[in-house]
Amino acid sequence: MIRIELTQFSPLESSILQIRFDVFVAEQGVEPSLEVDGRDPECVHAIAYDGGLPIGTGRLLPDGHIGRMAVLKEYRSTGVGQKVLLKLVEAARERGWKQVELSSQIQAVNFYERFGFQRLGDVYIEAGIDHVDMRLDLE
Repeated sequence: MIRIELTQFSPLESSILQIRFDVFVAEQGVEPSLEVDGRDPECVHAIAYDGGLPIGTGRLLPDGHIGRMAVLKEYRSTGVGQKVLLKLVEAARERGWKQVELSSQIQAVNFYERFGFQRLGDVYIEAGIDHVDMRLDLE
């Protein structure tokens, strides 16, 4: 059974970083130094588990941005990413925020649009990957 928990970074740092390094560094070729930006301690993190195995993660920054959404390859297209995203959106709503934003890789735009996110601006390159900014109004 898949479960999603909200947590601070320090107790689960190794699990969170392992998922992100597996997805972003090993699979997508992102430079390891770009993956750790020093902002994790100030974020609320969602982590997905299959039993006791950490399989997905994402974070909510204090400025209302969702980021570092990552699901292990073998768990993609199973609803894990949806559950992580909705948990982070719920956390933003509980904080009384009026909107959340994120920077989506181009191949994930349709995923976010299914939840009401709208594209903002033009495509740009971040870490060698095409991205576009997106926003979800929470009101």
